[in-house]
Amino acid sequence: MMQTTMQNPEVAAVFDSYPENLRSKMMFVRQLIYETASETPSVGEIEETLKWGQPSYLTPTGSTIRIDRVGEQVAMYFICRTTLVETFRQIYPMEFHYEENRSILFDDMDEIPVEALKDCIAMALTYHLNKQRGPMNINC
Repeated sequence: MMQTTMQNPEVAAVFDSYPENLRSKMMFVRQLIYETASETPSVGEIEETLKWGQPSYLTPTGSTIRIDRVGEQVAMYFICRTTLVETFRQIYPMEFHYEENRSILFDDMDEIPVEALKDCIAMALTYHLNKQRGPMNINC
C-alpha cells in the first residue's frame, strides 16, 4: 500500500488524539482513500483538511469523504444529499454497517472488506463526474 505522509499538522493532531486501536483503523481507511484515488482515472489530487473537526478528503471530481471516531467505531461520512450511501447499500447490503444516508461504520475489531470499500471510495471520489454523465450504471 502506498505511503502518504500527512502534510497538515492539524489533521495529524486529530489522528494523534485517537486511541491506538481506532487510530490504526482510521489510518488504514485514509491509506485506502489515497490508494483508490491514485488507481481511479480522472481523480485529481486529494486535499486533506479538517471539516467539522474531522479529517476530510476533497477532490474537484468527487464528493467529500470524512472519517472520525464514533464511540468505539470508525465512521466514513459522505454528504447526505448525495445518493452515495443509498448506492453502497444496494451494491453491498451485507458488507457494511450503515447509518442512515450518511455513513459506513466499522467496529474497531471489524475486518474491512477492502475491495468493496475501495469501490465505494471510488464512487465518492468521482461523484461529480458521474452526476454529469447521468445515472450510475452499476454492474454487480
